[in-house]
Amino acid sequence: MAKDFYEVLGVSRDADPAEIQRAYRTLARQNHPDVNKQAGAEERFKDIAEAYDVLSDPEQRRRYDAFGEDFRRVPPDADPAAWRQGRAYADAGAGARGRWSGGGPSGGFGGADFGDEIDIEDLLGGIFGGRGRGGRGRAGWGPGPVPGADHEAEVEVSVEEAYRGTERSLTITGPDGPRTLDVTIPPGVIDGQRIRLRGQGGPGSGDAAAGDLYLVVRIADHPRYRVEGRDVHALLPVAPWEAALGASVSVDTPGGAATVKVPAGSSSHRRLRLKGRGLPHPKGTPGDFYAELQVRVPRNLSDDERRHFEELAKVSRFDARSRR
Repeated sequence: MAKDFYEVLGVSRDADPAEIQRAYRTLARQNHPDVNKQAGAEERFKDIAEAYDVLSDPEQRRRYDAFGEDFRRVPPDADPAAWRQGRAYADAGAGARGRWSGGGPSGGFGGADFGDEIDIEDLLGGIFGGRGRGGRGRAGWGPGPVPGADHEAEVEVSVEEAYRGTERSLTITGPDGPRTLDVTIPPGVIDGQRIRLRGQGGPGSGDAAAGDLYLVVRIADHPRYRVEGRDVHALLPVAPWEAALGASVSVDTPGGAATVKVPAGSSSHRRLRLKGRGLPHPKGTPGDFYAELQVRVPRNLSDDERRHFEELAKVSRFDARSRR
């Protein structure tokens, strides 16, 4: 069953870009596979990413609103009303194994004689301006040019490449054998995002355009970073005295080193936010970077360190197991 991208994000069809982005961020956090271990969470996350990819792009959203689930394979200059009419005719004929037949009089569908068998391709060709086929004798009924099929392939990038963009050489195998494409991955792609390469899909028939190739981006696991949508998370180790007294600490982000202020009295798992230092957004607000504190103690204490810790233990009234 076709997915309604608005329903996937839980927004109305007239939602503004900010509302769509808020809905995406909330759902992406809830359904990210690293957070949600329930069955089906990963598929929901992919659906959410695809829906956001389409609805956050004004041109893709316009085409989706006009053509629905067919928006990726509709010719650029197609008329929405004609396309919907053609789909209705095709759907109605699907139960007849792809052919229209009947013994009634002429009429109904542009004067087609239903006493004669009519291919679905002929019917759709007439709707979209195709010429008659094989001497059917009725102008406007025929398959006409048929656009090529859309294809899909996955491309994996690192977090750093997703941040700054990169290039890939992909080998695509088609009817004419393998071919190599040099592809530019733009900055700010997210996991599950689809990149459209116009005209790089299956060849069309007649004078019709080739289909499109859609690259599905996969962000590879990273030893330091965890990505949720456009937000990036990382552990930030700090010394006990930095956590207790407060400190300014350097932290690595995908865009380079940054400085984060650790408030005095911080404990492990406290999250510090660096606004706008996550993955960029080509047309909107970038994600954020979250540093999660991890208080670490020396494994081997020097004599002075041990003495100071022992003195602290004697004078401190702090109870780490107290809920207060």
